[in-house]
Amino acid sequence: MKRFVFLDRDGTLVRDEGYTHRIADYALLPGVVDGLRRLEAAGFGLAIVTNQSGIARGYYGEGEYAAFQEHLVADLSRQGVRLSGSFHCPHLPDAGCDCRKPAPGLLLQARDALGAELSESWVVGDKACDGDAAIRAGCRGAVLLGDPKDAAPEALRAADFAEAVEKLLAHEATRG
Repeated sequence: MKRFVFLDRDGTLVRDEGYTHRIADYALLPGVVDGLRRLEAAGFGLAIVTNQSGIARGYYGEGEYAAFQEHLVADLSRQGVRLSGSFHCPHLPDAGCDCRKPAPGLLLQARDALGAELSESWVVGDKACDGDAAIRAGCRGAVLLGDPKDAAPEALRAADFAEAVEKLLAHEATRG
């Protein structure tokens, strides 16, 4: 079992264009590559866990989602960052599925597929549902970018990805 940092995609790794799916709109956010390198150097595996209701809404299909993901993974790989996996929920918020964050299903899928030890793993995202999913899955913690409304008080807060990595690594350094 390995510890991971599970990453939301839109608004965390890439600019959120609202149902982001076009490669033409692709833009990594500042500090992401350096932050991911630091997490890898600290011994974390990296994987994406993302809600993608734009698929169920008909804004784009699984093929367009997959092409965007492949572009992201290839870009990060060229810059020396390795993602171990990517997991997504294509359902609407009211679908009642177990994979849409804040439900823990994506994290449980990642655990099973990647051999992740959730109690030693973190979630980094930009919405309250990211932190809630981390809590429900039994993750070590969550760091949320910005100031998401109704976020659990247990989640750490950071202004941007670079600060999120700083806080996560600082928290790990003080473990008992």
